[in-house]
Amino acid sequence: MQSFSIRNIELLTGIKAHTLRIWEQRYNFFKAQRKESKQRIYSNEDLKKLLCISFLYHNGWKVSKIAVLSDDGIVEEVRKVALHISNYKTYVQQLLQAALDFNEASFLAVLNELIENIGFEKTIIDVCYPYLHRIGLLWDTGNVIPAQEHFSSYLIQNRLISETERFSAAQNEAPELALFCPENEYHELPLLFLNYLLRKNNWKVLYLGANIKLADLKEAAQLPGIRFLYLHLITNFTGVHIDDYLETLRRSFPDHQIFVSGRGIEQSQRSFVGLQLLRRDEDIFRLIESREKQAFPR
Repeated sequence: MQSFSIRNIELLTGIKAHTLRIWEQRYNFFKAQRKESKQRIYSNEDLKKLLCISFLYHNGWKVSKIAVLSDDGIVEEVRKVALHISNYKTYVQQLLQAALDFNEASFLAVLNELIENIGFEKTIIDVCYPYLHRIGLLWDTGNVIPAQEHFSSYLIQNRLISETERFSAAQNEAPELALFCPENEYHELPLLFLNYLLRKNNWKVLYLGANIKLADLKEAAQLPGIRFLYLHLITNFTGVHIDDYLETLRRSFPDHQIFVSGRGIEQSQRSFVGLQLLRRDEDIFRLIESREKQAFPR
């Protein structure tokens, strides 16, 4: 059985540790176990209950009203909360609860309801990314086994691929942009979302995927029509400083316009000829939408 610290619970529920301690002292609807060191520890069942409590709390319930409910009553009230544009971000808790149980049907039901009500892109940006960030933080502390993150990513990834297939028929010309993550970078899900956005905006994309060696990229770049290279980097596993890697990339492809985005470029301190750093989400969206505005002649 997994156990979680109060800091883990804070990260996952969005409720401050100080508030959790007050609730535990004032109400009797949950009580953490204690280690010999007196540190609070929470079980899977504790976490799932607190996710439900958090969901109701963030949807306007007073904690005093939640405290008088039975466990079954709390779950029932969670089910009654209707998804609305004003509360959709709280559905991160619902995804977390489904992932802890490896409940695929429940996870997909929440995902599909979100997509139907707020749209696919808002679901990915406003719910799935915050969800993956939270579960990633938990994994970093060793309290979620990798299978739970892989389980979640797999389901979201499948939906991304399915949505992207809607634009496959429009990819009837030679590709103009090669999309990839560099060698030893395996975070493919953001790349899949970029692929979706690019294709939706009529870019002709050659999707190379994650962990692409420089030699393989050189081969792809020789294809007729490829003028742009798009690199997305979450963690810099290249073994060199990010600026040195980008300089190598620029020198290796002097005839291509290169775009680079992702958290991995935060340490970059240089500017480059022929290479554009997309440091903010707004920069990424502006570039992607520029295809429709004919900023880059075909």
